[in-house]
Amino acid sequence: MTAARLHRLQLSNFRSYRAAKIDIERDMAVLVGPNGAGKTNLIEAISFFVPGRGLRRTTLDEVAFAEGDGSWAASVEVEGALGLATLGTGIEPQHSGEIAATRQCRIDRESVSSAAAFADHLRVIWLTPAMDGLFSGPASERRRFLDRLVVAVDAEHRSRVSALERSLRSRNRLLEDSRHDPHWLDAVEHETAELAIAVAALRAETVKRLQGSLAQSRAIDSHFPFAEIALSGWIEQMLLDHPATEIEDRYRAVLRENRGRDAAAGRTLDGPHLTDLEVVYGPKNIPASDASTGEQKAVLIRLVLAHCGLLEEMTGFAPILLLDEVAAHLDPARRSALFDALAQLGAQVWMTGADPLAFSEISGRAQIFEVNPGQVQALSGR
Repeated sequence: MTAARLHRLQLSNFRSYRAAKIDIERDMAVLVGPNGAGKTNLIEAISFFVPGRGLRRTTLDEVAFAEGDGSWAASVEVEGALGLATLGTGIEPQHSGEIAATRQCRIDRESVSSAAAFADHLRVIWLTPAMDGLFSGPASERRRFLDRLVVAVDAEHRSRVSALERSLRSRNRLLEDSRHDPHWLDAVEHETAELAIAVAALRAETVKRLQGSLAQSRAIDSHFPFAEIALSGWIEQMLLDHPATEIEDRYRAVLRENRGRDAAAGRTLDGPHLTDLEVVYGPKNIPASDASTGEQKAVLIRLVLAHCGLLEEMTGFAPILLLDEVAAHLDPARRSALFDALAQLGAQVWMTGADPLAFSEISGRAQIFEVNPGQVQALSGR
């Protein structure tokens, strides 16, 4: 398998680091250290090399070093789909009275329009403890999880989702005025439907492909059991066997018909912005939300591993995988199974953990870094 690999991560004024540099020479990088030392900060920096707000979903100014000037920078040397390249992102110092910070993105020191351009070199996906309640939490969290999977396939998906959200807000504001201009509302709904179908189509295609990948490995005996996934929205369901233009016209009609109801509710009550990702825990054929905490974690890992394989199949390159505190909550058998599954992926994997013993099984094939507040140093694997 061909995989994107980071050879160096360098930070300036990022979170708890005034400056940090890591050189990576293995496919597994393990960051160990006490809680609060800054392990997650390091992999969060890597997560900024995809569109969006990183694995913590933070604002740009919040990641700046507390004692700095408000600026921050992260860069990686990556060997990816287009060979060796240096990618950089961050924000410039902000001065009193200036508007909100604008994120800068560069490839080999040349400015690019957005982080979507980084997708030509690498894809990044992650799993964090905040995602443990994914299946029992609100539908909005599952949509966000799904959209991260889709962004790894199509880096422009994030901008389409944001545009759809803006269009829906515009429609809602127009509906607040009982004397709204129907022609203007028609124009906004035309744009809303166009964006909605584009967003829904890529979600549906990604779920279809991922479901196929999960089905192929269903018979494999694994500590990470098979799952079945589907989308609940009528638009996504119709996209499986109807032309997109037909569904777009139908959704415009729905928006027009529902103006009164939506005006009373103060929001748009139908559309892909309300779609849910339905996940079934395969061995028991029950909703994943009804499975035990351990079973839910195992299914979540299965989904992420399957997505890694799907990305390699679709793009020709395995993504970089970030696993925050994943080993700490697995029993020894599942932990060993996870390490074996990661080795078979062939992707570069970054893992964090407070207990070095949790990674003793892979100490001979992983690069271990010790993290202390504001500092990181290699212990082994060089």
